[in-house]
Amino acid sequence: MYYIGLVFEYLKNYMKTRLTYRADFWVEVVSDLLMQASNLIFIFVVFGHTNSLGGWSEAEVVFVYGFFMVPFGLFSCFVNLWNFSDRYIVKGEMDRILTRPAYNLFQIFLENIDPPGLIGSLIGIIIMIISGGQLGLELVWWHLPVMILFAISATLIYTGIYIALTSLSFYSDSPTGIIPLMYNIQNYGRYPVTIYNRAIQFLLTWILPFAFVGIYPASLFLGREEMTHMAWLTPVMAAIFLTIGLTSWNVGVKKYRGAGS
Repeated sequence: MYYIGLVFEYLKNYMKTRLTYRADFWVEVVSDLLMQASNLIFIFVVFGHTNSLGGWSEAEVVFVYGFFMVPFGLFSCFVNLWNFSDRYIVKGEMDRILTRPAYNLFQIFLENIDPPGLIGSLIGIIIMIISGGQLGLELVWWHLPVMILFAISATLIYTGIYIALTSLSFYSDSPTGIIPLMYNIQNYGRYPVTIYNRAIQFLLTWILPFAFVGIYPASLFLGREEMTHMAWLTPVMAAIFLTIGLTSWNVGVKKYRGAGS
């Protein structure tokens, strides 16, 4: 209950701040929408030159992209670690975090919460409904609970990967780290992994498993039997990589010795 109360307190503070600068809030929302629209337009442009992509139709790839947006929106809202190194390590705000009783990583999540990110999840759901209708997909009773499970699992995969990468900041004073690079690599997960060579497929499946935030779980609802067994591994990968992320973070915090002078 203590941590739930903290969530609501931080959300109230967020809304107070945003209501003070309303134009900034709407600019952020519009910019996010334009970015998602540009990604979707790119898919349409690709299929303007071909009928299939690695054996996947346009509607199927759009459905995968819609699913990809759901966990990414949840991740963007609740797990925003983009400027961690610069703000908390270089500028020394980690010292302030460590003097408080709540778990340090949870505090950082709350301080950087970004509710407009959920708009991406909503758009992703709409895209799946539209593309699913085009494909003639029928909703079965187990689809909704499994989709929720996979969306949460995919969000936890994102979380585990980025926590692990962010924990490297405890060993370096670089203001950016490798997070921007990961944001580019993760986009490969919204396309069929079969279009890549075997090395990239292995990377996106077992090393940086971004394939489990898009193509693999989405394939279950598309009836792609060749990937069904991989789809059911999504919660397992979530548990593994979240454990790796939290372990890396806790070790890194122990190594932290303060901002210095």
